[in-house]
Amino acid sequence: MNEVKVDYSLYLVTDRNALGGRDLAQSVEQAIQGGVTLVQLREKSVSTREFLELSLRVKEITTHYHIPLITNDRLDIALAVDADGLHIGQDDLPMIKARELLPNKIIGVSVSTLAEALLAQQQGADYVGVGAVFSTPTKTDAAEVSLDQLELIKKSVTIPVVAIGGINESNLRQVMAKGIDGVAVVSAILAKENILDTARHLHELLKK
Repeated sequence: MNEVKVDYSLYLVTDRNALGGRDLAQSVEQAIQGGVTLVQLREKSVSTREFLELSLRVKEITTHYHIPLITNDRLDIALAVDADGLHIGQDDLPMIKARELLPNKIIGVSVSTLAEALLAQQQGADYVGVGAVFSTPTKTDAAEVSLDQLELIKKSVTIPVVAIGGINESNLRQVMAKGIDGVAVVSAILAKENILDTARHLHELLKK
């Protein structure tokens, strides 16, 4: 497992479709300036070359601000840009193999059940992303997880738990009330006109 202390509180997951044509790297920088503590680059609809180029641009920014960069799914890209970690789903590279190949990096796993969370922890995951806690247009195939299930997972594992799926300023407090370590958001920041101010507002809500 990775021994570096990571702040999972405001976890940004990217999706260029939410940006309305704005530049992804600049938008990530504004989100970080507003208080985002971790960035996962998740761009499903780009070629490998484009994903690599995007990753290199975003890595420059995250390194400048000392914010960890997590690559979604793509081990090859994570290795190519020396990302700080990898996030995998239930149908991606198996956790045990990911840990073999990235012994000293942050590895997170998407889970929607207690059994999946316990297995991820057993196999060496550094954190789990639990969701979707609310329905979300950015991941229509995600299984929904109740807030009670989220709380049970948090109480049952010793690694950090991040909630994802439809989280925004109106429901953030009820999610954080379950004792979790952070929230992962996409459109709650990237779809807003003023990304920096929105991230700052969410960051303030989390501090409260």
